[in-house]
Amino acid sequence: MSDVVVKLRDHGPILISGEFVIEDGEGQPIDLAGKTNIALCRCSASKNSPFCDGSHKECGFVAENRAK
Repeated sequence: MSDVVVKLRDHGPILISGEFVIEDGEGQPIDLAGKTNIALCRCSASKNSPFCDGSHKECGFVAENRAK
């Protein structure tokens, strides 16, 4: 089983925990400063992209993803 967990929060960010690497569009690693828990923006309103800054609460972002 994987040591990385990815959770889709209803009306909120993607939470990632564990040991992982995130790369930008050119394949360069984004500095996570040793963090093993992060929240990635899904609403596209974050001023700290690709990370969530809570803007989804103000922009009316709606998303509920369920396993099928």
